[in-house]
Amino acid sequence: MIARIAGAAVRGLLVAMLVATPSLLLPGGIADPSEMIALLAILAGALTFAEYNTEFPSFIEFRDAPPLNRLRFIALLSMLLIVTLITRNSFAPTGLTTFLAGLGGLIGHLADFPYSPVRLAVLMLPSDALAHTVDSVRVAAGVCYVIAVLTVLAFLFAVRVMGWPTSSGAFNVWVNLPLFDPTTGGDVVRRLHRDGKINIIVGFLAPFIVPAAIKLFSDSFEPLSMVDPKTRIWLLSAWAFLPASMIMRGMAMARIAELIEEKRRRVYASAEAMQTA
Repeated sequence: MIARIAGAAVRGLLVAMLVATPSLLLPGGIADPSEMIALLAILAGALTFAEYNTEFPSFIEFRDAPPLNRLRFIALLSMLLIVTLITRNSFAPTGLTTFLAGLGGLIGHLADFPYSPVRLAVLMLPSDALAHTVDSVRVAAGVCYVIAVLTVLAFLFAVRVMGWPTSSGAFNVWVNLPLFDPTTGGDVVRRLHRDGKINIIVGFLAPFIVPAAIKLFSDSFEPLSMVDPKTRIWLLSAWAFLPASMIMRGMAMARIAELIEEKRRRVYASAEAMQTA
């Protein structure tokens, strides 16, 4: 009981700190909504605490199947923290921010090749965008996308080499997939494979499609502004994190389908052995 409450409290505090990271490290920008950020941080922390403090799941998936959610948290925190420190280097340079700015610039230029997601993220800016804004978007997009790719590869390693999720104990479908109803929609394995493929495909294409769609429809509404550092950090972090999270979810569902298939084969083989005995 006490351990569960303490773990939920720590998770809630970490999530609240994640939400507040850019505002804590950067000064007020254009119409800085400090009160709104504080409210969102408290709300996110409270929801996380409430979810992990109960034995009955509500909406957070894979809450008892580490390290999936831990990888997601580390990835988003890394994106926000590193890009924020790179942005901070322009007005309060330190040894760490200077190193990260140099590394981020190298990553951004290496990832900015024709038809890459980073190039498309840069091209979605309005034609009259300042050179500083273009460079900032290139660096932030490159860093966030590389972190997203590394996170997906880390989870792939956990699945294929470490044997996730069975390596951490028994896997409870109801607890880890609270929004998935196994009693409707046909065969569970077929549905899991289908949903997994859809998540992987959409997650892979989203970093390409979203910037292209914004650029395509920019004539119909005001072009996306990346001038404010905090807006830029959150938008580009979401642009890289959400597709990576979808790919990881698809990989997880495909893996669960494989486990169910393996269990079915063992049950059928055992039943056949009993009949022939």
